[in-house]
Amino acid sequence: MGALRRMLSTLLVMGQTRLQLIGNEIQIETHRALKLVAQALLAVFCFCMALLLGVALVLALWWEQRVAVLSILVVLFLVTAGWLVHAIRNARATQEHPFAASLAELQEDLRQLKSSAQHAPPQEPR
Repeated sequence: MGALRRMLSTLLVMGQTRLQLIGNEIQIETHRALKLVAQALLAVFCFCMALLLGVALVLALWWEQRVAVLSILVVLFLVTAGWLVHAIRNARATQEHPFAASLAELQEDLRQLKSSAQHAPPQEPR
């Protein structure tokens, strides 16, 4: 019975450690995601303002050719948007799973438990 209690105690401690690790990873991922969203929104705002002012400047400089200038800018913006969508898809495809460390630890725990169960001496019936 003592061995069973020790094993149960070890399992509970391991479970607690894994839950703490998962909680820490959730907190880190949440903070990272919020930071990225805030930075992305600020970057999009600044980019849009610069783009708007740049278009106004180009149109003011070449007012007589405004149709050609607007056509060129539309094509340029569409190509840039397509490239950005492609880059975002590639970044998402190569992103690591947010709980990779916890999953690896849990798999190692399971491996060790299976290994110790296989090597345990047979119990004598009472």
